[in-house]
Amino acid sequence: MPWRHTRDPYAIWLSETILQQTQVAQGTAYYHRFMARFPDVSALASASEDEVLALWQGLGYYSRARHLHQAARSIRGQFPSTYAEVRALKGVGDYTAAAICSLAYDMPLAVVDGNVYRVLARYFGVDTPIDSTQGRKHFATLAQELLPPQSPALYNQAIMDFGAMQCTPRSPHCEACPLLLGCEAHRTHRVETLPVKSHRIKVSTRYFNYIFVMQGEALFLRKRTAADIWRNLYEPPLIETAAPLSPHEFMQLPQLCELFTPAERQGLKLVQAQVKHQLTHRTLYATCYVLTLPPDTSPSLGEYQRVPLAALSDYALPRLVDRLLEQLLEQL
Repeated sequence: MPWRHTRDPYAIWLSETILQQTQVAQGTAYYHRFMARFPDVSALASASEDEVLALWQGLGYYSRARHLHQAARSIRGQFPSTYAEVRALKGVGDYTAAAICSLAYDMPLAVVDGNVYRVLARYFGVDTPIDSTQGRKHFATLAQELLPPQSPALYNQAIMDFGAMQCTPRSPHCEACPLLLGCEAHRTHRVETLPVKSHRIKVSTRYFNYIFVMQGEALFLRKRTAADIWRNLYEPPLIETAAPLSPHEFMQLPQLCELFTPAERQGLKLVQAQVKHQLTHRTLYATCYVLTLPPDTSPSLGEYQRVPLAALSDYALPRLVDRLLEQLLEQL
């Protein structure tokens, strides 16, 4: 882990942001790319949001990238060096602020991430839900009491690594655990049930119908600007429906008639149906249509821009759109 060999608060902040909701194996490559392109906070601040999102493409949870960029622009010169200033940065919560300050500045602040919750809940047998106000306060206090003030960075790294590699969420390596004799969860046979969460995530289902409008070696895209998933990412024309539709039903939609002329609608072809894409809070089912336009026509897609396929890497696409486009181009 390259961020373990630096005291640069910017590099640590970048790594912690990337590793939220992302596995280390995937996040490491993004970390190297970001550090190569934006070696310091000033470089990140001077970039455009489109460039940052394009480099982030594939990681998901794009609000992380937007907050990272906004925070960089709020920093004037040197990265902040106090907990209050770090905590005030856009997108930085208690955990990230403690991680940056302890790892970069050796401040005696305990970090409490998912790995730490799991280790403490199992070792001490704590069944207070970790997603409750009482639970968060209890575990934060417990973690801080255990922190050795003379080596906070080493301790924080160690307990997080212990949870990630030894005390794993499923099938933890209890038989080879150096803390086995003192582990309350093992003694009471509750390893698989701790830590406790009180709330389950409600998952909604949405149905997306994408229309890839091709003209020569170009594709029509627009930026998503609504307060929804994938904000400020680019996508082809989209019609969302309350339920899956047959091609015949889709052709009758008023929204489709507003986008395309009768002649253009006649050229629509279904190329992919019911592709499932899972997000944390949503299950998406996408249907993909393609419309190929002659080079000498001007479609009535005023808010869409014609993007050469060779320039697509400059535009951040949702992973779902990227997958559909890859499959489409293979068929054409």
